Amino acid sequence: MRLRSGVFASSCLLVQALGVTLFLRGFFPVPVRSLPRREARADSPAEPAPPGPGMVSNWTKIPAPLFNKVVIVLIDALRDDFVFGSKGKQFMPYTTQVVEKGTSYSFIAEAKPPTVTMPRIKALMTGSIPGFIDVVVNLNSPALLDDNLIWQAKAAGKRIIFYGDDTWVKLFPKHFMEYDGTTSFFVSDFTEVDDNVTRHLDRVLKREDWDILILHYLGLDHIGHISGPNSPLVGPKLREMDNILKKIHISLLSKEEASLPNLLVVCGDHGMSETGSHGGSSEGEVHTPLLFISSAFEKRSGPLTQPERVQQTDLASTLAVGLGLPISRNSVGNLILPVVGGKTMREQLRFVHLNGFQLSRLLQENTPAYEKEMDTCK
Repeated sequence: MRLRSGVFASSCLLVQALGVTLFLRGFFPVPVRSLPRREARADSPAEPAPPGPGMVSNWTKIPAPLFNKVVIVLIDALRDDFVFGSKGKQFMPYTTQVVEKGTSYSFIAEAKPPTVTMPRIKALMTGSIPGFIDVVVNLNSPALLDDNLIWQAKAAGKRIIFYGDDTWVKLFPKHFMEYDGTTSFFVSDFTEVDDNVTRHLDRVLKREDWDILILHYLGLDHIGHISGPNSPLVGPKLREMDNILKKIHISLLSKEEASLPNLLVVCGDHGMSETGSHGGSSEGEVHTPLLFISSAFEKRSGPLTQPERVQQTDLASTLAVGLGLPISRNSVGNLILPVVGGKTMREQLRFVHLNGFQLSRLLQENTPAYEKEMDTCK
């Protein structure tokens, strides 16, 4: 009897250990990572057939940038229905007009859990999918060592200015030529935390010594934590954000050069639940608006359709192409094709080729049997 009890107890412990192992494997999966730069193969994408007699192909070169200045406005906890729903029509009239009738492309970007700020910034800038382990370091974000859009931009000589949530300053130290970080710990403050960002706008929009401007507003997120998405404070905050977007958009249009247009990107890092919290996977937490606004796009016409769903990780690849930069090595994102739809078919194929090559290399470096499978296919 004692022997049977011992065997049963041992079996229970074994099953329990197996269960914990499976849980940890699923909850903290092995990240998809490219090889370090010194180990990775430096092959360029394969050259297609020559374009014809007397023509030169630039297929193996990083394409020239599509935009001159890029402004990224990240509104923390901006749910998709705050822009595309009734609240957007009521409190964000300028943004709604641009979405419905302006030169813009609108999407609903899906954020993967955990829907907290630091992992979401990583996803936006690297194109990779952070895991739940990032929740642990969310309160004390270390410098981001993975290949990312900010690093690529700085390496290419782009001048970057940042104002807003100081998580960016911790993730990208020494990357910004100018910055002013605000803390997210005082959730009862939803006024000064945004005023400290906006106070720089008039001055910086008049300057010509920058290429990328990033603004991260925290006030809406703080309102959500205090009183939820249906708070009477949400409307005035959305109206404030709408006025800021209007000011930026008009300024970018007035300063455009004949050669290259400017681009305004509006996004959220995550949404908020019906109680105002975030971190989980409810629809309100994972769906955020993603707007691309530029004179490079055709003016919208016809009835407004439901915005297409994309992945939050797609932004990194799309901005890399737009800025004439290499796509981050660990990115799993896809190029958002409408953003480059105004270019020639050959140029669009070149952009897709670059994206496909980067994804295939990432797959190859994370799949031991890749070469064997490719040889079998041949």
